[in-house]
Amino acid sequence: MNAETGLVERWRSLATCYNEVACHLDRELQAKHGLSMSEYEALDRLVGSDGPACEQRRMQDLAAEMYLSQSALSRTVARLEKHGLVTRGLCESDRRGVFVNVTEAGLQLHTEARETHLAILAEHLTPAPAPATA
Repeated sequence: MNAETGLVERWRSLATCYNEVACHLDRELQAKHGLSMSEYEALDRLVGSDGPACEQRRMQDLAAEMYLSQSALSRTVARLEKHGLVTRGLCESDRRGVFVNVTEAGLQLHTEARETHLAILAEHLTPAPAPATA
């Protein structure tokens, strides 16, 4: 196998893994918590890795982190807002900027859905190898 073929095979393997895990995540998050994978990801980014950050985030920054277009994120946030999980507001210093905040209901649902998210990841992904010590 040449280097080109190896790269293509690695890419296909990665894409297959992602699609399989994403399908399981989307199905379980929807069935158990009424969230799509994108909705969960938006809540997760708003909450942050250290627990409830509850700070407001600019929509454009959130879109860049999630690799979503502005319009796709706007639709996702609109669904979350409709269910009382987030709020949106204009930036006082820059009226073009829109901030999004997670609500208490959003924090609660995120906490519940996080268990499902982690269980699916643990089921389908192998742990990363431990870094070598010097």
